[in-house]
Amino acid sequence: MSLKKVRFKDLGLIDYQECWDYQEKLFEETVNIKMSNRKLPEGENPVPTQNHLLFCEHPHVYTLGKSGSIDHLLLDEVGLQKAGATYYKINRGGDITYHGPGQLVGYPILDLELFFTDIHKYLRLLEEAVILTLAEYGIEGNRYPGYTGVWIEPDKPEARKICAMGVRCSRWVTMHGFAFNINSDLNYFKNIIPCGIDDKDVTSMQRELGREIPMNEVAAKLKNHIAALFEMEFE
Repeated sequence: MSLKKVRFKDLGLIDYQECWDYQEKLFEETVNIKMSNRKLPEGENPVPTQNHLLFCEHPHVYTLGKSGSIDHLLLDEVGLQKAGATYYKINRGGDITYHGPGQLVGYPILDLELFFTDIHKYLRLLEEAVILTLAEYGIEGNRYPGYTGVWIEPDKPEARKICAMGVRCSRWVTMHGFAFNINSDLNYFKNIIPCGIDDKDVTSMQRELGREIPMNEVAAKLKNHIAALFEMEFE
């Protein structure tokens, strides 16, 4: 079995706009290579595309996807300033979500034509990587029919989301990704209607286990599960 090469980079705590610009740069580079390869004369070898996986944390920020409603942000400009948070409307799918310290954010920039051309499978594998990571800590993560992301007890009134997902895919190249609450300050979720769902709670590993969890430990486990599920190896 040939493993796909993926460049992994941990960006640490990084400003949302700076990280978004970096994602866009990698995304455009990959798309441009694919477009150029399609114009090559017959028999000429194509230039290989490069795949990336970025891990990071962000300062407090709210982001609204293409299908979301600004009404789901419950703060005005003054409220955002008081919360020490910023706001961006962005080009991923999904509604509004929050990013902040203690939350592991993952951005895969992958040429899915090297893996599989199935966006639903892509999302399900990302969910599975989070579910397998949670299982290592004795937390049972599940899917919630009709919604993306990973949930705890989705079939009960106390259903709560622990990992949100919102992606963009163009010409089978992905960007944006997932936000996994590890030691997140959950009070920040009270300022939005997360993902437009107003009758479900949000949780974190810290809340579920009653203790702070080492971020680098979770990141290492999650990285390994992503590699196994996507049959990739990191450079």
